[in-house]
Amino acid sequence: MAVRRVVPNIRSEAVRESKEFYGLLGFEEVMNHGWIMTLASPSSPAAQISVMTSDKTAPVTPVMSIEVDDVDAAYAVMRASGAEIVHPLQDEEWGVRRFFVRDPGGRVVNVLGHR
Repeated sequence: MAVRRVVPNIRSEAVRESKEFYGLLGFEEVMNHGWIMTLASPSSPAAQISVMTSDKTAPVTPVMSIEVDDVDAAYAVMRASGAEIVHPLQDEEWGVRRFFVRDPGGRVVNVLGHR
């Protein structure tokens, strides 16, 4: 299993204003589902920030997303370790397979892979 990218998730009701603010730093919108918008650097596309009002299909909003090349393997490792799975492994309608896990500091992390 390899990590492809790590994206901080910023919870905000001021999505439009956040887009404008981070745009001043050179970020551009690359995805927008209404409840989550991802901004990326055109010169380094893996440098990203997601701004979300709340998570559409999960009970909690994660603080970061970690994209891996094998989300099923990541899920198996986390379950075997005894880590708390906060949101079960599932396919989402927008093309990702993901689960949420709580880290030792109590933060919820979204672990995902694109289908």
